[in-house]
Amino acid sequence: MLRHTLIAATLLPAAALAQSAPSPERLRATVTSLVGFGTRHTLSSQDDPKRGIGAARAWAQQQFRTIGTQCGGCLSIELPERMVTSARIPTPARLVNVVAIQKGTERPDEVTIIQAHIDTRVSDVMNASADAPGANDDGSGVALVIEAARIMAQRKFPTTVVYAILSGEEQGLLGGRLLADVAAERGWKVKAVLNNDIVGNTRGSDGLVDDTHIRVFSEGPRANADAKLTAAQRREGGENDSPSRNLSRFIAGLSARDLAVRQVWRADRVGRGGDHLPFEEKGFPAVRITVAVENYDHQHQDIRREGATQYGDTIEFMDFAYLARVTALNIRAASAIAAAPMPPTVTQKIAVSPDTDLKWSGVPGATSYAIWRRRTDAAGWEAKPFATTGNTAMTFKGLRGDDWFLGVSAVGANGAQGPIASALPGGSYERLTP
Repeated sequence: MLRHTLIAATLLPAAALAQSAPSPERLRATVTSLVGFGTRHTLSSQDDPKRGIGAARAWAQQQFRTIGTQCGGCLSIELPERMVTSARIPTPARLVNVVAIQKGTERPDEVTIIQAHIDTRVSDVMNASADAPGANDDGSGVALVIEAARIMAQRKFPTTVVYAILSGEEQGLLGGRLLADVAAERGWKVKAVLNNDIVGNTRGSDGLVDDTHIRVFSEGPRANADAKLTAAQRREGGENDSPSRNLSRFIAGLSARDLAVRQVWRADRVGRGGDHLPFEEKGFPAVRITVAVENYDHQHQDIRREGATQYGDTIEFMDFAYLARVTALNIRAASAIAAAPMPPTVTQKIAVSPDTDLKWSGVPGATSYAIWRRRTDAAGWEAKPFATTGNTAMTFKGLRGDDWFLGVSAVGANGAQGPIASALPGGSYERLTP
């Protein structure tokens, strides 16, 4: 997938990229500050100035304000909130997200989201008073979002980037649901949601060390598919071509020598969940980015020692050089997508014919389109497009659609292109109404 690496490299000069590299030292300082709030449990204090979720949110908001000042006011800060109850919130509680919006210069309704959750927990998910440092889960993700905002705010994008710090994940993905609702209500054309949750450790609870991979989880069949779409996918394929799955393929194409993407073709880890899921339920393309090997001794655990094993999500078990590389991957992906046009809506006519007729919608900002293909048993698209055009339709003689899956990406005047939109049922980035 060399094409994505080349595209990303054109977004910033090499010198600027070097100067703007994520800093392990800054990431460590951010996580240290987050751990210093004692607990960030959603039901902890909202108004204590030093301890609890309220103090942590206020601190995160100030980080965004400082970045916004440094970039001449390029960030607008919003605090979406609602009163919530759930199985893990027995009485109504105030839920607040901290969101920084870097408005696009040309098509501000097109949105790329980088997000993480700020809340923490210990063994008992209802325990809001015990120390719950949450260094890796998900202080690592919050540090990544703030560092990405600091670096990406140095330049302008034709489309909007949203940096989101969410609350209530451990109590039922509540902050993710709130932001997904905001996106739908405002009519955002969401191109990608990069949900970073547990991105800062490299040693698993079984001792396995992997500091050269990051996992990207994505749904196959769309979460909001209706019976008609499901029937069409049974007939024509498409269960492996949701926008989220093609977003995963795009991110994998941005792998670096020191950090390769391992795609996991599941919506999330078995029996687990994250804040990308509410976006997928609404038809938005979203993925979960998480470490190659998890350490369960340092997730959702009271701080304690049992024999030779230390439990608790504390900072000494993190790898900040690795976290910096994961941050760089997010910046490459978000920058490329924010610089590119929206993926088109693609249709095809292939039945009972040796030829393929392909059509797609024209999208704002596109100067040309690249046509991609992959064999039906192949995991990814071919390394290069097999055709390019300035039109919105092409006929391919002798290309038998039974043997190939086809897709289209839009190319902007700056040469940037985002994820491929598949011609298969459910492969369009156009949001389906739930």
